[in-house]
Amino acid sequence: MFSNAPSDWITRWSHLLAKDATVLDIACGSGRHLRYFSEQGHAITGIDQDISGIHTLPSTATLVKCDIERHPWPLVTQDAPTIFGAVIVTNYLWRPLFPTILQSIGRNGVLLYETFAIENAAVGRPSRPEYLLEPGELLELCKSLRVVAYEHGFLENPARIVQRIAAVQSDFSIHSDLDPTRIAL
Repeated sequence: MFSNAPSDWITRWSHLLAKDATVLDIACGSGRHLRYFSEQGHAITGIDQDISGIHTLPSTATLVKCDIERHPWPLVTQDAPTIFGAVIVTNYLWRPLFPTILQSIGRNGVLLYETFAIENAAVGRPSRPEYLLEPGELLELCKSLRVVAYEHGFLENPARIVQRIAAVQSDFSIHSDLDPTRIAL
């Protein structure tokens, strides 16, 4: 059983977010990452097909109930996905959403993504290939971003095999709003 605490990957790389970054949590589940980023002072938006289990969020939180696998993407501004300072995805994979995820990351925005890898089938659930990342798939997804960190391997409690990535949408020019020193590992 998964903890209701935020993922250590998400908290480890949360310093990449700009101080005033808006955060989108896709398939936000119980809201563990929404709570974490709200406590850090970020404006938060969560989207999931079932938001009934999300409690203790500030009144300024935006929750969107939508089955994003069966309905059009609901977060749209002028016929394009709404832009966020950070997009968070954990324990969820819907490949048709990849272009929308990338389009939702603003300049100097951050993508923090962690989900199950193909080898997880030998450890437990999920075990169906459509829910498991192929080797290097997150790296391929983020080829247009600056990858700050990437891991593919075994995690305990519960036992699982995951891929996870921290990437930034930025050219890191001298005039960048993002301080490159914040990227240090």
